[in-house]
Amino acid sequence: MSQFVLLGKRRFAPFFWTQALGAFNDNAFRNALVMLVAFQMGLDDHTVSLYTNLAPALFIIPFFLFSATAGQLAEKYEKSRIIRYIKLFEIGAMVLAAIGFHTHHTSLLLVVLFLMGLHSTMFGPIKYAILPQALRPTELVGGNGLIETGTQLAILIGMIAGSALMQIAGVGTLLAGALTIAVAVTGYLASRAIPPAPATAPELKFNWNPFSETARVLGITRQDRAVFNAVLGISWFWFFGTVLVAQLPNYTKLNLGGDGSVNILVLTLFSIGTGIGSLLCERMSGRRVEVGLVPLGAFGLTAFGIDLFFARPGVALVHGLNWLSFLQAAGSWRVALDLTLIGMFAGFYVVPLFAFIQSRTPRDRLSRVIAGNNIINALLICCAAGFGLGLGALGLGAPQIFLATAVLNALVALYIFTLVPEFVMRFITWVLVNTLYRVRVDGAQNIPEEGAVLLVCNHVSFMDPLLLMANLRRPVRFVMDHRIFNIPLLRFVFRTAKAIPIAGHKEDPQVLQQAYDAIDEALLTGEVVCIFPEGSLTRDGEIALFRPGVEKILARRSVPVLPMALRGLWGSVWSRRDSMLHRARLPRRFRARVELVIDAPVTPGQTDAAALEVRVRELRGELA
Repeated sequence: MSQFVLLGKRRFAPFFWTQALGAFNDNAFRNALVMLVAFQMGLDDHTVSLYTNLAPALFIIPFFLFSATAGQLAEKYEKSRIIRYIKLFEIGAMVLAAIGFHTHHTSLLLVVLFLMGLHSTMFGPIKYAILPQALRPTELVGGNGLIETGTQLAILIGMIAGSALMQIAGVGTLLAGALTIAVAVTGYLASRAIPPAPATAPELKFNWNPFSETARVLGITRQDRAVFNAVLGISWFWFFGTVLVAQLPNYTKLNLGGDGSVNILVLTLFSIGTGIGSLLCERMSGRRVEVGLVPLGAFGLTAFGIDLFFARPGVALVHGLNWLSFLQAAGSWRVALDLTLIGMFAGFYVVPLFAFIQSRTPRDRLSRVIAGNNIINALLICCAAGFGLGLGALGLGAPQIFLATAVLNALVALYIFTLVPEFVMRFITWVLVNTLYRVRVDGAQNIPEEGAVLLVCNHVSFMDPLLLMANLRRPVRFVMDHRIFNIPLLRFVFRTAKAIPIAGHKEDPQVLQQAYDAIDEALLTGEVVCIFPEGSLTRDGEIALFRPGVEKILARRSVPVLPMALRGLWGSVWSRRDSMLHRARLPRRFRARVELVIDAPVTPGQTDAAALEVRVRELRGELA
């Protein structure tokens, strides 16, 4: 099922349109305000500069002051009702904006700008916290991709509409005011169709002190190291994007020789690229939360950011080009491609990070974690503004700032991936598995969303753990032969995934006992553990006798058991069908078709090794 089917579902579509219309209005109002102040009020350059620099600060201040409060509201109360109140607030703000446009009352418009920042602040924690309540786990990546695409396109269209309407002589202020009010009313009507989303922490004691609550929210955000570093990754995305977008007007004018239509074109290319990347995430991740795409996105941001510098490093020889003349000029398609691909890899980068936070954070604190994310985002946006201004003061032009940001992106990504090696591990796994195999999964819904569970599977090839790791939604602790665990190339992956090495009793009884203790501790803490009860790879393609180790595990810790079977791996380069000499050759079956079949949970008291072996044989069938 395509992610676009969600646009026809009541549990997603009304919310999608509500948030998209809100993003449109934010940007339509802000750009209309800039056009009014900069070009239609006859203000001197100093005053225009004061207002245009004050405007971003007024919009961003509420994120620092009220994000923590917004996170509490989203946890304590039913979310669809809060959304409707927020949209009513937006209608009131846009009525004030229309009055300010008509009377040219700059102070009133700046107050409205602050109110719209408050509107975005209150909506932010709900925007991402409501998705896990409305969507199934297999829809989470696709839903986030649609939200990101809708937001980017709404921002772009809003910017164009706000600027264009305000430039219409005589009636520009009237049309801009009417549009923003109409969009706000439409957003409210859409919000009335959003299904109820119950409070996730109704017992939460509300703290009205924004400063102490901000400190507490940031503390909650830091509790899970992997989640916090995903937050840092998202905030860095905002830093990168803010620096890039802030340089585009000067870059368009000075380096590309274009007029306003070229500026709109480059913004469009970036937005379309981000939308494409966001939508591709679902297909590339197999509808799972796949953080392995994040390193790929980081690499693309750096690679094409650097190429953007080399594409047009100097000042343009011809100026005043419209968008069509620009595209016809030599070298312009390289610039256009770079901007589109930067956007696309930005989608690969940010969508899995949001889905990762949503899937890893308990529901009763997700809104507050998103609020903490928004606070850090706001801080990094301010830092990005200072970074761009500082480099500009040092005499660097837009291409040089692009280059510096791209190189800095590589360093920051390396730092984050060092802190959270899971991202790199998942990237290696994703590349290997998707290069060698085409996997079809049947029964993924049988794996419970939370709580301890023991998976048992047949063992066909050295790639089995990687293949399962890449196709199971929840993180899995694999129990594997210590010799496979220590394969040089894959040792990093297995150690990062917290695999549990095991040995036979005669081979190393101490390692065996340590493995049983580690398995029991993992199940005690609610993790997923996978074992291969045959004890070694199959030598003839058939399933060997299941050893009694699974019974010892269940005797210590009674948890649900899920039988699974891998089909189609026998005869692959990593199975034991060929000798080591043959395995040294190139694989005969690149992109081999493989199936993973997952059965319903079995009650632990009603099974033993022999019964599980029979069930796995049935699941595998004749296709080894």
